[in-house]
Amino acid sequence: MCHSCAYNLQGLRFTILNLLLLCSCTLILLPGFFEITPLLTRVIGLRDAFHDLDNHCQSAKPITASEFHDRQRRLAETLLDLNASAYIAEPGASAQYFGNISTASWKLSERPLLLIITPHLVNDSQVEAKVSILTPHFEATRAKLLPVPSEDVNYIEWREEENPYEVAASVLPMRKTVYLDDSARLFISSGFQQALQHAQVSPSPSEIREIRQRKSNAEIELLKCANEATLLAIRAVHKRMYIGMKESVASGMMSMALQTAGLEGGSCLTLFGENAALPHGSGSDRALGKNDFALFDCVGSLHGYHSDVTRTVALYQTKVPPEHRAIWGDVHFAQTVASRVALAGTITQDVDAAARSFLDLTGRGSYFTHRLGHGIGLETHEEPYLRGGSLDIIQTGHTFSNEPGIYIEGKVGVRLEDCFYIDSSGQSIFLTEGVGGQALSPWDP
Repeated sequence: MCHSCAYNLQGLRFTILNLLLLCSCTLILLPGFFEITPLLTRVIGLRDAFHDLDNHCQSAKPITASEFHDRQRRLAETLLDLNASAYIAEPGASAQYFGNISTASWKLSERPLLLIITPHLVNDSQVEAKVSILTPHFEATRAKLLPVPSEDVNYIEWREEENPYEVAASVLPMRKTVYLDDSARLFISSGFQQALQHAQVSPSPSEIREIRQRKSNAEIELLKCANEATLLAIRAVHKRMYIGMKESVASGMMSMALQTAGLEGGSCLTLFGENAALPHGSGSDRALGKNDFALFDCVGSLHGYHSDVTRTVALYQTKVPPEHRAIWGDVHFAQTVASRVALAGTITQDVDAAARSFLDLTGRGSYFTHRLGHGIGLETHEEPYLRGGSLDIIQTGHTFSNEPGIYIEGKVGVRLEDCFYIDSSGQSIFLTEGVGGQALSPWDP
């Protein structure tokens, strides 16, 4: 059979399997149809098999309007302290944090829609946030449907023949500095620099970025539930794995499990055997062998807050080589070491160094080729980071991933990842702690 034909049949086979996984429809298959018949007993009924994952996060509530108001007030106070006239953000994580405007609710285009927050001094001790939306005039009605949590939103409309940045500049307070969110596109920044020649247009300073970095109790509860549900989904799929299954089949099962658990945008990097030696490899639809580890790096979101959990697992019938089992144990211990060091007041690079130093002692440190961790919240990867050279100070409310790994190309890759938060006592607590936390072994994730 030609290579392209084989590839097309494999893709069709995967499509059929996913249909079986994602719906309860019945297919009538001819004998030997793409050799799929032997797999039917493994995939039919998986929806029922994942029933225990239903509504794990049913009681989780989105961020309230009052919490949004508090965020806006803190931002306004910070702007006033910095003698800045405004903070401006495009739809994205920061606009979602301060104004509930995500890229899901408003797609980015060449026509800017912007969240603008300016400070308003009510009296000597009270500062209020004035919330404005810069919107194309022809899109104004749609912009007013956005669920912006403010009692008095000012909609600034610009027409096609107008310069949107000059329109925005005409209503901004006359102060020296305007701060643009770090994710703003270059043409947005250039537009404001030309329109606001009386002011300095700068990226957001650390004082503003830190507002979003430190999570509230409500945010941490959402992160807990999302990460717990992700780990439960991994465990549910692990119980249903078998020697000979393809990466694509396991990935499809994971997607279904994450969806059943109530997470949005759930997906899972799925790598078997030596494929896992490439930390973010794309896989080759390799079949799971009797000596293989399987690596699952899974994400999803709940009310905008993200999960990120990785497990490297084995089946009970798998005969994992002793060296690979030893590598798994070293990675697990490195993760434990990092969690003990990650306390409030610690410099972020020191947490990375602690895990790395242990792996150096094992003689495998050179195979730990990426940073230890990243912040997590409205983005899967966000500030601050646990990496060499990072001088951020860990504080209460910070959330990070803790994901050491060892990758020996052509042979084996092992990574374990649990996210954690810093509680009010300054201790690090895994976000997955509510369902058991860290993996116990390759057979007990």
